[in-house]
Amino acid sequence: MGILQELTEKLAQDVLDAQEELGDDRFYEKVSKVLLDASPTTQEAYMTAVRVILAERKARKFLEANLKAKRTGGAAPQAPRDSVGH
Repeated sequence: MGILQELTEKLAQDVLDAQEELGDDRFYEKVSKVLLDASPTTQEAYMTAVRVILAERKARKFLEANLKAKRTGGAAPQAPRDSVGH
């Protein structure tokens, strides 16, 4: 793993973890603008890491909700239909 990927993944994780405390669910976009001003390459890698982390969190919530429904006899959430990803 290269330094660019290491640094941007760590930054993305830290920023997304801090958003709740900051009360700003789009704080990652502000950090992105700071990076873009300094290095478009770094900003692109950071935004890729942000998208991956957010997608993983969403998928994990879906997994956990389905497992909970199975274990408790509740209704499982449905996956989005005909979604088009990036």
